[in-house]
Amino acid sequence: MDRIIEQMLANYNSQTSYDQKNCIKEVVQEIVLCGLSRCGFFNEAAFYGGTALRIFYGLDRFSEDLDFSLKRPNENFSFQKYIPYIEKEVNAYGFHFSVEEKIKKADSQIKSAFLKGNTREHLFYFFEGENLSCVPANDVIKIKFEVDILPPQGAEFENKFRLLPAPYQVCLYDMPSLFAGKLHAVICRGWKSRVKGRDLYDYLFYLSKGTPFHLEHLKHRLIQTGFLDSKQSITLDDVKEMLKTRFAKIDYRQAKEDVLPFIKNPAVLDLWSCDFFCAVTESLTCKFSEKIL
Repeated sequence: MDRIIEQMLANYNSQTSYDQKNCIKEVVQEIVLCGLSRCGFFNEAAFYGGTALRIFYGLDRFSEDLDFSLKRPNENFSFQKYIPYIEKEVNAYGFHFSVEEKIKKADSQIKSAFLKGNTREHLFYFFEGENLSCVPANDVIKIKFEVDILPPQGAEFENKFRLLPAPYQVCLYDMPSLFAGKLHAVICRGWKSRVKGRDLYDYLFYLSKGTPFHLEHLKHRLIQTGFLDSKQSITLDDVKEMLKTRFAKIDYRQAKEDVLPFIKNPAVLDLWSCDFFCAVTESLTCKFSEKIL
């Protein structure tokens, strides 16, 4: 096994094959970021979403996907020029993964691709001696990465550095802009029959850090998805009311079930209810609290 990968895997306390699969995903996520950094991807794109929050800001839950946003709109963006770099970087560390771009039938502002590798092969190689009888032979470790090619305005970026698997630099949304994106998800995401409790968990993480959200960026996101008219103004109090309206409609049992596989301590979900979320929302602040947009 590569010494660097062995060092990275040693940071995890993996007790089950499920934990081991997730820790492989997290290591591969960082290798992908390193490869994208080497090939200049972050000159045109920024990292955001739950995995960005975990790697660079300390979110204490597992996040499956890699989410990116172009810094400027580009409808002609394609993954194709980056795929060889990703595969080369990942395979150089002993992984056998391939990348395939997802071709969507309908026009979409989100470009998607998947990184895939056989689960049993990688668990056997990196956790030799473990019992793999419970892992199906055709089970796949799959990491989705997406790029928003028509990003809403107003986000602000910062550069962060990591040392493993090799020193690299990533451009990502700053915390207030990340929080604005999460607020948009909580307010507007179409959960259908399955509430995404991960949105609520991340929302509480931002509040616990005292993070103000970027009001202008949230406004542009709300306009882009048709939730807000471009001529409307929006204030902090407006956002609080939007959130409270949403909290009143949530099935909290489903929300807890969604997030449970991604966290270590289920007890943190005990207080989840409409009253709880409405109460903690009173502490919400925005980056431009005195500015009406």
